Amino acid sequence: MPTLLIVHHTPSPGMQAMFEQVVAGATTDEIEGVEVRRRPALGATASDVLEADGYLLGTPANLGYMSGALKHFFDTIYYPCLDATIGRPFGYYVHGNEGVEGAQRAIGSITTGLGWQQAAEPAIVLGTPEKSDLESCWELGATVAAGLMP
Repeated sequence: MPTLLIVHHTPSPGMQAMFEQVVAGATTDEIEGVEVRRRPALGATASDVLEADGYLLGTPANLGYMSGALKHFFDTIYYPCLDATIGRPFGYYVHGNEGVEGAQRAIGSITTGLGWQQAAEPAIVLGTPEKSDLESCWELGATVAAGLMP
């Protein structure tokens, strides 16, 4: 069964709401035959990545960059997963109170280096997540999971 790995750093109510909607989209009844695994960024391992077929990444933008937790995740898995995960699909969501461009740029650089393929537009939220923002998170989860359906 294909596996979707959701790696997230969820330190705030806004990030929690976004995470819950990403999970809800990825696990909606219309998605069949895809296992969804959730791992906090500080606990996710190279084995988790190697065992998955696609990825969803969630991070706050801290001082214009991805969280240290997501950066630690990438530092931990980069070389062990470099050749084995080329071409796998991914998506991501970012929450910030100001600019998130640095976080987006960093995620793009690292995933390009890994050879991952972006499967959906990112869900980007500035400030308190509104209904439309949470709907975008749901769509992100559903889109990436649907792409893994057998």
